[in-house]
Amino acid sequence: MTIDFSTLQKTIEAAFQESTQQTARQSTGTIASETVHAVETTIAALDRGELRVVARQGSEWIVNEWVKKAILLYFRQRKMEPIESGEFRYVDKIPVKKWNGTEGVRVVPQAIARYGSYIASGAILMPSYVNIGASVGSGTMVDTWATVGSCAYIGANVHLSGGVGIGGVLEPVQARPVIVEDNAFIGSRCIVVEGVHIEEGAVLGAGVTLTGSTKIIDVTGSSPKIYQGRVPKNAVVIPGSQPKTFASGTYHVPCALIIGSRKESTNQKTSLTDALREYDVPA
Repeated sequence: MTIDFSTLQKTIEAAFQESTQQTARQSTGTIASETVHAVETTIAALDRGELRVVARQGSEWIVNEWVKKAILLYFRQRKMEPIESGEFRYVDKIPVKKWNGTEGVRVVPQAIARYGSYIASGAILMPSYVNIGASVGSGTMVDTWATVGSCAYIGANVHLSGGVGIGGVLEPVQARPVIVEDNAFIGSRCIVVEGVHIEEGAVLGAGVTLTGSTKIIDVTGSSPKIYQGRVPKNAVVIPGSQPKTFASGTYHVPCALIIGSRKESTNQKTSLTDALREYDVPA
């Protein structure tokens, strides 16, 4: 069955505006059956990978705000209820994915993906968590205790190492989620939040923390080049710090350092090891 996404969008936009007005009036109303159907159809399309919260159009990444609105409406129209998942029971509004083995995804016990997230065939989920609206590409490993926040985009053949935290965002609806493009390597215990964009093939060493305001400093040239909110393609990045003067004195605040570039002929781990060895830096 072909889905008319333009009609769904119009229905959801109108319903979201009405819901916002009701919240402002501190009133509640019955949710129209048309709205319920539109929201559930949208979430089901997200779950199957037919829709994305963020999608590439040419060289630009576009946020489908109406899809985020559908997720918010889904929360509002769902009720708290017991949810069974094997031997485990939860109480929540959003069910978890139920795997039947035909999806082509390896799901290790204690891995949880919420309904409305998309996990492509060939992905591997170690004990981890993927929230609603997120998309995980084919060949990607979500390692132990890594979390993928709501609406985040994780490309193909990405490695999210143990304990990685990929931030999520639902509100404001215009805010861009975290984007991790294909073939990136995110080292153990890295934190990537606030819509940071990791471009294709980039390598983050263990413990790198990136927010929308974190300075990402390329130190490979004769003078530093500063990025914010974006890690360039194939960059090799480690944690760093830089001095900042406050009223009580000068202290070091976190930043990230680009210390090299991944070679196309080598894999991510090899590139990171080579760059660390070249600059005699542990990470």
